Amino acid sequence: MNMTGGEALARSLAANGVSRIFGIPGVQLDHAADALYHAADDIAFTCARNEQAASYMADGYARSTGRPGVSMVVPGPGMLNGLAGLATAYACSSPLLYVCGQIDSKAIGRGLGALHEIPDQSGVLRSLTKWSGLAYRPEDIPGLVHRAFAEMRSGRPRPVGLEIPPDVLAASADVEIPGAAPHAPVVPDHKLIDAVAELLRGSRKPVIYAGGGVIAADASDELRELAEILHAPVVVSENGRGAISARHPLAFDALAFRRLREDADVVLAVGTRFVTAFGAQPDTAGARLVLVNAEAADLGEPRTPDLAVHGDARLVLAALAEELRGAARESRAAEFDAVRAWCEEQYADIAPQRAYLRAIRAALPDDGVLVSELTQVGYAANTCFPVYRPRTFLTPGYQGTLGYGFATALGAKAADPDRPVVSITGDGGFSWTLQELSTAKKYGLATVTVVFNDGFFGNVRRIQKNRFGARYFASDLVNPDYAKLADAFGVAAARADGPEELEVVLKEALTAGEPVLVEAPVGEFPGPWHLIHEGVPRPAPLEAP
Repeated sequence: MNMTGGEALARSLAANGVSRIFGIPGVQLDHAADALYHAADDIAFTCARNEQAASYMADGYARSTGRPGVSMVVPGPGMLNGLAGLATAYACSSPLLYVCGQIDSKAIGRGLGALHEIPDQSGVLRSLTKWSGLAYRPEDIPGLVHRAFAEMRSGRPRPVGLEIPPDVLAASADVEIPGAAPHAPVVPDHKLIDAVAELLRGSRKPVIYAGGGVIAADASDELRELAEILHAPVVVSENGRGAISARHPLAFDALAFRRLREDADVVLAVGTRFVTAFGAQPDTAGARLVLVNAEAADLGEPRTPDLAVHGDARLVLAALAEELRGAARESRAAEFDAVRAWCEEQYADIAPQRAYLRAIRAALPDDGVLVSELTQVGYAANTCFPVYRPRTFLTPGYQGTLGYGFATALGAKAADPDRPVVSITGDGGFSWTLQELSTAKKYGLATVTVVFNDGFFGNVRRIQKNRFGARYFASDLVNPDYAKLADAFGVAAARADGPEELEVVLKEALTAGEPVLVEAPVGEFPGPWHLIHEGVPRPAPLEAP
């Protein structure tokens, strides 16, 4: 069928199940935008106010649903603006298609000063994607889109990139649109499954360490079944929260691993990079280590596994459950009670943050999404917020992208408007994308955004206080009046002075059916770093104000 490159792009995306794109139109995307205008019944377009926010939204859409998110931006500065979101998606193994415009195909690489030209845009894109392609003809587009989705649906999900020059989008050709790219999980070697099963069969105190790969593989049921067969505690990483319900008697926060490993004889780490923030393998205290990952690179150094299985988490966990079903196990209830009591002692240091987390958990339904930012309450949430279902807790992972949270929450809300979504952010981080209040209002994205306002880059200020003798440098902020800011965009506003008020305000806001901005004034919080990173000492007592 004869069609333009823009039409080929729209139809290829629709063939792969795309129903929403986040982006900003521009001159190099004119023919793609016109094609999407005609395809509006199949593909909705959410126009952000900054490319960074557009890529965050696509990431939030992807991680809250498991379906690929799509972001579309102009080349050069537009592409560069969105890279923070792309880097976050890369860190969190998120299936995101980043569609970038280009300069005219005949000018690429010639340095002629074309509008939005940058040196080696393709190289920049390759550095933050699993795969990227560049279309030189309209008839190239369907095959490249198919390849992009095949990459996202095979092995480890990660962002992919596609560049299309404006002359290619405008040109016409006879084009065939293939069907949707299939899912192709990594099938494990059954001999290795047998070896792991034999090791677990002989273990007395196994521990399972579950990461985000379990959620990405939709393997929560298989994880729970294997844990119950082994009567093994399941420790969840930051991105693995929700892989098993926090209500399950075998579910533990990552902090618990420091105690559980002391008596463990086997540690089965599934769908996790299994490295500390400092790039080292966590101490397994002499236990035999088994790694399971869809990414072969995450099975080697600096890790030193006794067994390493390259495979999809769901397939591996299901196979192990089949091999081990029916094995008798002794109760470990007393051990688990002692570990939980120890964790509670450690959490006493972050009692103020936990009070806010309890308020949020009380207001947010089990299926509601919490997007955790790099704010003091967010740091604590990454450590101990109870998560009951997969894909309901989103973080920036190891990228630590300050300011990602609000826009990411908008993407999660766009994916499922009936699902409650709460974003928690600091006054520092919120400033990165506060202009997206316009997007929330325009598209009726009824997120509830809580801004914890202390007037500082709080963590920076604490470090300057505790490590540098209170030599404060560029950590103080001048903030807007948040109620007036919200009102300027036609968005509802509220204020919560303390955790009890926050719970009440959230319950009301979550039923309002419109975006709500909540300001929560706070003071200085105790730092949770010793709970997150081993070897970090407890903070000194705060000075009286």
